[in-house]
Amino acid sequence: MSQPIPAGSLAGRTALVTGSSRGIGADTARYLAEGGANVVINFRNKAPRAEKLAAELRELGVEVLVVGADLTDAGSVAAMMEAVKETFGTLDLLVLNASGGMESGMGADYALVLNRDAQLGVLDAALPLLHDGSRVVFVTSHQAHFIRTTPTMPEYEPVALSKRAGEDALRERIPALAAQGIDFVVVSGDMIEGTITATLLERANPGAIADRRESAGKLYNVSEFAAEVALAAVEPVPADNTRLVGDVSSFGGE
Repeated sequence: MSQPIPAGSLAGRTALVTGSSRGIGADTARYLAEGGANVVINFRNKAPRAEKLAAELRELGVEVLVVGADLTDAGSVAAMMEAVKETFGTLDLLVLNASGGMESGMGADYALVLNRDAQLGVLDAALPLLHDGSRVVFVTSHQAHFIRTTPTMPEYEPVALSKRAGEDALRERIPALAAQGIDFVVVSGDMIEGTITATLLERANPGAIADRRESAGKLYNVSEFAAEVALAAVEPVPADNTRLVGDVSSFGGE
């Protein structure tokens, strides 16, 4: 994927991307760093992978902070924001990328705790660092964004409902954020080839990814979708605060 953000255009700005040790989060952090932004890499339990990415991004000449934090733990999130404050002072961009809910061994309410409650918790913890001109980006899927009107596969439904609940809760904050000069945008994409969620869905429902690819005509891969997330950080916010990536013809209205 070519560099979506011109080099130097984000110089002097700082971005925190949750869940950025791998996958979409890692590529988003990479694109932002290529644009000149200082980057906070957040991980839950993949420290070596996060440090490897940090070393790569520092080669671009930007400052990188690596912070492990469990987003479902308020104390852990508070400590992460304190580290950001000590290192950078403020935060220009918050990308709420981390999500989950299909992992085994978690509680029945884990998807909602992570995809709704934790998203609000991270935003609240970041607010003292955000300022007039900052932007918050929430990453979701079409299967979650349109879940109210378009059913998804049963294996993904609990996650989709929890992510839509998170989106709704964050959207309720738009007036308060706007009053502080903080932009908010949702980036929604179709199934993304190569993600953990896609892998788990394929395991639970063999053929699901191929079926969706045939229906949509194309599915974005991780780097392609991450480029759209990165662009959401700099391009004008759509009137409905929603950036739709990929085919939506098979999804009903919101």
